[in-house]
Amino acid sequence: MNETLHKALLPEGLRDLLPPDAGIEADVVSRLMAVLASHGYERVKPPLAEFENNLLSGAGAAMAKDTFRVMDPVSQRMIGLRADMTPQVARIAATRLKKAPRPLRLCYAGQVLRVKGSQLRPSRQVGQVGAELIGPADVAADAEAISLAAEALAGLDLQGISVDLTLPTLVPAICRAAKLDPAQGDAVRRALDHKDAAALRKAAGPVATVLGELLKAAGTAEKSLAKLAALDLPKSAADERARLGDVIGRVKQAAPALVITVDPVENRGFEYHTGVSFTFFAKAVRGELGRGGRYRTDNGGGEDATGFTLYADTILQALPEPPAPRRIYVPFDGDLGSARRLRTEGWITVAGLAPVRNARDEAKRLNCGHLLDGGKIIVLT
Repeated sequence: MNETLHKALLPEGLRDLLPPDAGIEADVVSRLMAVLASHGYERVKPPLAEFENNLLSGAGAAMAKDTFRVMDPVSQRMIGLRADMTPQVARIAATRLKKAPRPLRLCYAGQVLRVKGSQLRPSRQVGQVGAELIGPADVAADAEAISLAAEALAGLDLQGISVDLTLPTLVPAICRAAKLDPAQGDAVRRALDHKDAAALRKAAGPVATVLGELLKAAGTAEKSLAKLAALDLPKSAADERARLGDVIGRVKQAAPALVITVDPVENRGFEYHTGVSFTFFAKAVRGELGRGGRYRTDNGGGEDATGFTLYADTILQALPEPPAPRRIYVPFDGDLGSARRLRTEGWITVAGLAPVRNARDEAKRLNCGHLLDGGKIIVLT
């Protein structure tokens, strides 16, 4: 425990982001936030840490096992380092912006820290960009959240974007109508999470057939909606099915190029969601670009809300190869006026800080593809 660690060694799941990736991530965040702002979402900036009781209440309860906790030396109370920013935005809406007119559109960007990474996302520190639409319970709000996330991602020129929709309240509605006891409900949930049809038939009793058909209903939006329409569902579940169809229709109008799939029994990661929820993916990229859905700001109480969170680390993997930046070396005592003009035109100027024997070699050493020589741009090969 007392051995000297190498200065570059970091705890598991944490890493330094180096050039050019750090700059690319900052640009991605800026572009995503610009799209959210253009739709009327106003930026908030919650603190990195909050009192534990506040951070893990309401929608934040689902993040308890992922949250770092430390003792605040000032207040002598436990505080938590945020593992997700959505609960913080929900708190702001319920307190500082309680009297602001609804619908309330808020957006945010920042880093979160988690106790453990997952198999798909081993990093414990993740950059998040997100938006929350607080107040309305309308279908139009669900569609806006999905369409907005799709537009923001499409603005990054990502290829093969798709969204997978789910209804985490559908299976519980069916189980309640069938009066399954809690133990049966838990067994059903485990079977569905593992897509285990045999275990489902054993656990589900009178609703084994309909739940089995739900398992088979995963697929493209058209295929899934057709299979769901053929099922005899209790009213509460039928209402959920109808809402899903309405949302899909609205999203197709707003984002006709978006590939939409449905998995009506997916629940993992959506435990506190109360309606249509979704996950974004990109072709040939491992992991989620983002996820979101409908919830209550106070974990069952509070206000209706829907929103999404996009993950910067996965988005960076999905980005096309960026063009090489136009870097030009400006020798010591070079033409500063020309350098200023070039920066307004999008060039990156790298100034020499001392005279050198060979300006061309110095430019190449500093990763510049061009040299400013007497006001002229010299291309280096």
